[in-house]
Amino acid sequence: MRPASPQERGRRIAMNPEELDEFLDSERTCRVATSTTDGPHLTALWFVWDGASLWLYSITRSKRWRDLIGDPPSGGAGRTGEAQPDLTVPERLFARKYLGSEDMAHDDKHAWLRLTPTKSTSWDFRKIGMATDR
Repeated sequence: MRPASPQERGRRIAMNPEELDEFLDSERTCRVATSTTDGPHLTALWFVWDGASLWLYSITRSKRWRDLIGDPPSGGAGRTGEAQPDLTVPERLFARKYLGSEDMAHDDKHAWLRLTPTKSTSWDFRKIGMATDR
């Protein structure tokens, strides 16, 4: 029997949608990389996954926020606690995940950025032992 090709092994260790949801729900930190004319910038950031979008919660005066949003003066509004229906789900998920609460305090220094992937490919490298050449 011929050994599995790298592409076949990749398919064997790929996460299915349920595994990906479980992974994103359980991880507490993501790494956000940006690249501008100033060069690359890599930071760790808390996030939540709502099943369709990754919600990043960032300080609005950070380099990361400026890089992600673009023009610093129009970099988004901080959260002060006014009701924003679009943020009900991510804020509830965030409060549960990081604060052990149902409620989230707002400090007017942080804001949300929503990233909705159109395609994703993820691998669970713990499956390598199960995806050995046969």
